[in-house]
Amino acid sequence: MQRRDFIKGMTLTVGGMGVMGMGRIGALAGSHSPLFNISLAEWSFHRALFAGEMDHLDFAPTAKRMFGIEGAEYVNQFFKDKARDREYLREMKKRAEGEGVRSLLIMCDGEGNLGDPDTKKRTEAVENHYQWADAAAFLGCHSIRVNARSEGSYEEQQKLAADGLRRLTEYGADKGLNVIVENHGGISSNGEWLAGVMKLVDHPRCGTLPDFGNFKLDDGTWYDRYKGVREMMPYARAVSAKTYDFDAQGNCVETDYRQMLKIVLDAGYRAYLGIEYEGDHLSEPDGIRATLTLLKRVRNEYAGAYTTG
Repeated sequence: MQRRDFIKGMTLTVGGMGVMGMGRIGALAGSHSPLFNISLAEWSFHRALFAGEMDHLDFAPTAKRMFGIEGAEYVNQFFKDKARDREYLREMKKRAEGEGVRSLLIMCDGEGNLGDPDTKKRTEAVENHYQWADAAAFLGCHSIRVNARSEGSYEEQQKLAADGLRRLTEYGADKGLNVIVENHGGISSNGEWLAGVMKLVDHPRCGTLPDFGNFKLDDGTWYDRYKGVREMMPYARAVSAKTYDFDAQGNCVETDYRQMLKIVLDAGYRAYLGIEYEGDHLSEPDGIRATLTLLKRVRNEYAGAYTTG
């Protein structure tokens, strides 16, 4: 997708959608909300962004203009050196708000392991995330998404990850932010392990971001995605609707969305589901549209079976 095509595509406007949330997330809600609102994870455009065909500052406007999506989930990799640049962050905020887009969270990678066995490195990792908590608060986000990588035994890794997360959560809480952990490979993709970490942290501002697809424990070993999401949902402050491929009927090939969304809704979750398309067979815009269509269809199917909270 060339930049000129991208800009052209941004002129296409799709009907907007309502907003729903819980806690501070719920404060963003409108008065006539559906079961859940749909946001867009910036990673859905990672190929265009890495190739220079799209600029990070265009992401939030594109979410609204091209897809009618009013919630943006940023990825720090695409503005890695701008966390402390208030002029740049102010421009991000201006562009998002100018389109009526909510800045929901920043997905943070590459800042060290919050469960590092080395005490000094673990502290450095915690402090490396402070800049992103500051940036998220400035943008009006409700959360930063972090990872819970560690080393050691099952129990040791839980304790180490909980230590780093607790300290970072206390920093974020002072700014009204949640610190949420995604199942992101390795032991973090074990839903029972991550739920155990949440219990150890034991802080209302520390939660999870269940991702429908990230359940690879190691080469050739996968955790049951439905079990994992079910275990993580009691702590969820955001949910990632991951997709790769679709069948002829528009259903996600790797995940049964009816089953997965039932798990999400049964848990009482009524906040945002963030589209994160990572497939190769469709273009990034088409993959996002396919995921959006699927989410809307299943949401409509369940509309009569659940209340909006």
